[in-house]
Amino acid sequence: MRISAKTEYAAIAALELARCRGAADPVRLRSISQGQGVPEKFLVQILLQLKAAGLVTSTRGAAGGYRLARPPEEITLADIRGAIEGDGDAAPATAELAGRSRAAAALASAWDAAARAGTAALRGVSL
Repeated sequence: MRISAKTEYAAIAALELARCRGAADPVRLRSISQGQGVPEKFLVQILLQLKAAGLVTSTRGAAGGYRLARPPEEITLADIRGAIEGDGDAAPATAELAGRSRAAAALASAWDAAARAGTAALRGVSL
């Protein structure tokens, strides 16, 4: 299973938000960027995707920032990966491969099973 740098940064940002869950103020973008070494411009895009997926909320203004939208134990690594990369169960070119021959269909089935197992593992790990 491949995890993109963007997904890894998203997980790091989400973990930072989980760590600061009880804080009075939302977590500022700059704080996440500096504390975790995530480039700020990249982090803006990531947090927008996490917000669109309903995983984080944002507050505007001078005291603005980000918070998790749900308790950390309800957000899994599969949720984060899905928000950034889309459906994690789909193995690349599996349908095309399966139509070639019986051997290719068996191989495609194995790739599908591996992709599903990887996603299941990510569903088992919450923030």
